[in-house]
Amino acid sequence: MPSAFPAVDVSGVSRTFGRRRAVDGVDLTLHAGDCLALFGPNGAGKTTLMRVVAGLLTPTTGSVHVGGRSLRGDAAARAQVGLISHQSMLYRALTARENVEFAAKLYGVPDPRAAAMRALERIRIADRADSPVRALSRGLQQRVSIARAIVHEPSVVLLDEPYTGLDAAGGAALTDMLHLLRAAGASMILVTHNVEEGLAVASHAAVMIAGRIVRRDTCALVDARTYAGEYRALVVA
Repeated sequence: MPSAFPAVDVSGVSRTFGRRRAVDGVDLTLHAGDCLALFGPNGAGKTTLMRVVAGLLTPTTGSVHVGGRSLRGDAAARAQVGLISHQSMLYRALTARENVEFAAKLYGVPDPRAAAMRALERIRIADRADSPVRALSRGLQQRVSIARAIVHEPSVVLLDEPYTGLDAAGGAALTDMLHLLRAAGASMILVTHNVEEGLAVASHAAVMIAGRIVRRDTCALVDARTYAGEYRALVVA
């Protein structure tokens, strides 16, 4: 039965660092299976917003709810979120499987070893499961990082420039995985500078500038080329 609550509900969220307001009054709502492509120039506040939605930063004002539960002080709500960053944040001395298995144990996943292998298979890197991360290329490390983020089967997946460092095969594996996650009901926020790439996998799009959402669209109703031009005009205005 569908949940009575949105998968993600961001209400009036701001985040300041001293005098700098990185996120300024953002409202977002995602339902099961939604994927929001979030575009914006460097310094727009996208990564800060993602860290707030992941529960890694506390908003200065506003609130974030996942499945109707507040992230603040609720470890179970935070456990429903998986974050894929452009920085791998892996343990280089451990193997690919050990990195993902360790994350599975932290989340209390039954049979963490089997869960780790399933996650590695989904991103097509199971053949390197026993390779130390330090011996892997940047792109393969990114694939391990993606496997680690989804090993606990989160209902919300946050992707901050996830295609960084991936070759064509890795990018195709990630795109296929995103479509499968959406089909299974996961909700996603995808931060990317590649407009066509983002529009191709998302259901909705938004543009963030100077901490604020300045444009929202339904992807099915926009032309990718026209949108790209309009986005560039917004960014350089």
